[in-house]
Amino acid sequence: MQALIEAAKSANYPAEIALVISNRPKAKGIEFAKENNIPVQIIDHKSFENRDEFDNALNEALNAANIELLCNAGFKRLLGKDFVEKWRNKQLNIHPSLLPAFKGLNTHERALETDVKIAGCTVHFVRFEMDEGPIIAQAAVPVLQGDTPKTLGARVLEAEHQIYPEALRKVASGQVKIVGERLVEISQQSEQTALFSPPIE
Repeated sequence: MQALIEAAKSANYPAEIALVISNRPKAKGIEFAKENNIPVQIIDHKSFENRDEFDNALNEALNAANIELLCNAGFKRLLGKDFVEKWRNKQLNIHPSLLPAFKGLNTHERALETDVKIAGCTVHFVRFEMDEGPIIAQAAVPVLQGDTPKTLGARVLEAEHQIYPEALRKVASGQVKIVGERLVEISQQSEQTALFSPPIE
């Protein structure tokens, strides 16, 4: 979240971070957003009886703020199919592996267990299936001898901070579009963006 907010401060960046939504009322990222004068809205999933009600509240908040693009920044809740389809090709996610490898949780532990030599991260458009969708950007991170999940994860996080702002720039400027579930390069336009963010830990 911080990396996207910092990138958007540039005068020539094509996206404005117009809203930060958190489903966790005590998320540390909330304070960072407020310090940068970005509107924040708390939509605590625990306040809703089911996922559909939570998804509807998210959708209403996004529409009220005239949001055009969503960026999931550590937002770990699965969203319903109706919500995902409403925001099809307008919702980005970043995952700490080179998809389609190591979907889901504990990516760094699993990478080390399988003795891969290259790890990394992926920015992709969101689909209903977990960690599926057209890939916008990827970065490779070498696995070093003696790596632990913590040390590998730290280096992957550095790569995430580099590729997520660049991926958002391409999407928001209209440089890319989806054709048959693949990304193609096209022209440019401007978008507004919202973030789903967890605590900064």
